[in-house]
Amino acid sequence: MNTIWALAKVVVLEMVRRKDFYVLFILTVLLTGTAGSVNLFNDRSIVRYLKEICLLLIWLSGLVIAITCTARQIPAEREQRTIFPLLAKPVTRGQFLLGKFLGCWLATGLALAVFYLFFGLISATREQHWPVLNYLQAAWLHWMMLGVVVAFTLLGSIVFAAPSSNGTICFVVSVGILLLGRHLNKVALDLAQPWQSLLYGVYFVIPHLELFDVRDLIIHNWELIRWEMVALATLYAAAYAAFFLFGAWWVFRRRPLN
Repeated sequence: MNTIWALAKVVVLEMVRRKDFYVLFILTVLLTGTAGSVNLFNDRSIVRYLKEICLLLIWLSGLVIAITCTARQIPAEREQRTIFPLLAKPVTRGQFLLGKFLGCWLATGLALAVFYLFFGLISATREQHWPVLNYLQAAWLHWMMLGVVVAFTLLGSIVFAAPSSNGTICFVVSVGILLLGRHLNKVALDLAQPWQSLLYGVYFVIPHLELFDVRDLIIHNWELIRWEMVALATLYAAAYAAFFLFGAWWVFRRRPLN
C-alpha cells in the first residue's frame, strides 16, 4: 500500500507543477466573471444562467484535467524510460496501475474542490444562500464519475500508444455518453434488426455517466438527493472503475514495455 501511495503522490505533485489546472481555472473565473457582470433588467433568473455557465465550465474542465492527466502517465514513463527501474523494483504492474489511478483521481479531486469552492462563493454572493450539502453531493458524484473516466483513460493509454489519440477518443466517448447515453434505448426502438439489438446492447453495457450529472438540481435549488441514492451511484461508479482497471491490468501484463 505504501508503494501505491508513493506513486500516487508523484502524480499529484506533477499536476500541481503543470499549468493545465491553473489555465482552466483562470478561464473559468474570467468567463464566469464576465457572465456575472451582465445584469439584464435586474432579472433574478440571470443568477441561474450564471450558475449554469459556471457548472458547465467546471464539468468541461474536470473532464479535460482527468483525461489529460491520465493519458500522459504511462506514455511519459515509457518515453523517459523511468518505467523500467520502477518495475525492476518490487513493484508489480498492478501496483503501478493502482498508483497511477489513485494519483490521477486524487489530483482531479483536488481540482474539483477548488472549482466547486469558487462556484459556491459566486452563488453565495449572488443569492445570499449557500446549500453546502447540495454542493457536496454534486461534487462527490462528479468526482465518482471522473473516477470511471480516469480508469477508462488509463486502459486507453495502454491500448493506444499516443496520449493525443487516447485523450481525444476518451473525451469524445465521455461527452458522447453524457449527451446521448440516456437516449440510446429510445433511438433503438426506431431501428431494424440487428441494429436495434446492437444499440440496446451498447445502452446496457456503457457506463451511464449522465446519471452523475446533477447540475439542474443545483441550478434550480432543488432538495437534497436521498443519501441511499448517492451511495448506490457511488457503488455503480466503483464497479465500472474496477472493471476498467482490471481490463487495464489484464492488457498491461501481456504487453511488452518497450
